[in-house]
Amino acid sequence: MRYAQGGGLTDERRSFREKLRMEAAERFRLGDENTVIAHDLRVSVRSVQRWRRAWSQAGSRALASKGPASLPLLSDELFAVLERELAKGPVAHGWPDQTWTLSRIKTLIGRRFHKSYTVQGVAVLLKRHGWSSQVPARRAIERDENQVDGWVKETWPSVEGPWRRSTPGSSSRTRPDSR
Repeated sequence: MRYAQGGGLTDERRSFREKLRMEAAERFRLGDENTVIAHDLRVSVRSVQRWRRAWSQAGSRALASKGPASLPLLSDELFAVLERELAKGPVAHGWPDQTWTLSRIKTLIGRRFHKSYTVQGVAVLLKRHGWSSQVPARRAIERDENQVDGWVKETWPSVEGPWRRSTPGSSSRTRPDSR
């Protein structure tokens, strides 16, 4: 079973499912019916039928967990290297601006580690390691924060004009006389 947030079953969940299948195998040996087993184990009858078919062909070992469906292409050590590469920025890797996209990260993984990911796979990989998608604030590389602060304090007030101060009882609406 796959989940919307990425990844498959956890090790604990995979172990729990294997215990269910082994319990079903014991019940097969005792001659219990599929519907009774499904009800007691709170699984679908269809799953029990599938498990019984595998058990009848190869015994209990056919119901043992085969581990995760797929292992990540990048180990934790290689992901740490990827993080260091990402910290250098896209310009250091030949792109013209400072924006990391999933497509660019996919290309970087291919160049640096000779591993092939899909764009969606890169998104899952990053999410699994705590990264989130963000839209960067558009700011010029040449931006000088001190000059911006000075302009906001000195020039902007004269451009904006004085604020209308509200006084108690004042309102921007006027009520027509109803005399």
